Amino acid sequence: MIQAGIIGGAGYTAGELIRLLLHHPAAAINFVYSTSNAGNLISDVHQDLLGETAQKFTSQINTEVDVLFLCLGHGNSKSFLEKHSFSDKTKIIDLSNDFRLAPDADFNGMHFVYGLPELNKAEIENAQYIANPGCFATAIQLALLPLARNGLLQQDVHVNAVTGATGAGTSPAPTSHFPWRDNNFSYYKPFTHQHLGEIGQSVTQLQGSFDKEILFMPNRGNFSRGIFATAYTEFTEDVEKAKELYRDFYKDAAFTTVSDKELHLKQVVNTNKCLIHLHKHKNKLLITSIIDNLTKGASGQAIQNMNLIFGLEETLGLQLKASYF
Repeated sequence: MIQAGIIGGAGYTAGELIRLLLHHPAAAINFVYSTSNAGNLISDVHQDLLGETAQKFTSQINTEVDVLFLCLGHGNSKSFLEKHSFSDKTKIIDLSNDFRLAPDADFNGMHFVYGLPELNKAEIENAQYIANPGCFATAIQLALLPLARNGLLQQDVHVNAVTGATGAGTSPAPTSHFPWRDNNFSYYKPFTHQHLGEIGQSVTQLQGSFDKEILFMPNRGNFSRGIFATAYTEFTEDVEKAKELYRDFYKDAAFTTVSDKELHLKQVVNTNKCLIHLHKHKNKLLITSIIDNLTKGASGQAIQNMNLIFGLEETLGLQLKASYF
């Protein structure tokens, strides 16, 4: 069994990661590190795990684990790795944004591969350190990369995406407070969201000539989990040609599927899927991309990367049922 350690065990992504690892047939949780919860039952914090595990949070770290998941706030993974060293054999999968961009990918002798399997699968399979993509970034990249590979992003790209409240994390905030969030809708960080850097990096990886803007409007939805993203740009071919390009790009993708029918979030919530739909209007191609922000957008993709690193079936432990009704 792959021995897994989790650093920062109290948040939403850690809770999802624990749930997935508890039911993974080739992995076992060696420890879940949380200084604020040390000695407490994991199921006291992640109450959906009551009856699933009697394990407790710990303030002790096993530096010899096979894989380490960093579920820390942005900026904290670097400081943690500066203070703690692990076995040369330990694989590290970081769920923060600390190592996603190329200038940050090399740190203290470690090289972090950007962990989007649909883009970098071969590199992930041979990596020791992984920078897990952001949730918005995952949905938007999967919407755009087939066009980029074919050099077809010739004009600005307009993106509108809505995320659930869990995207804001567990710490209370005015915009995640139930009376404010319920029956409400708002945008934030217009055109400046931090995930734009990794989106642009991946687009130019496939289409080096891309010099237009990706105009991204992130929105807060009044639901708990999921991302519904729509992107549109100029496209001179018909929609059937677009479908051909997308299906070819994702023909070997374990979790990304192109749908002929319009999409809704309940098709992906609680799964590691990304579903894509294409619609042509005059000279514009509209791409819809939907994911669960906590699974394909975070912990599920981290498990997918773990599977690839250890030579396992990519879908192992990720055959999840959508919360459809």
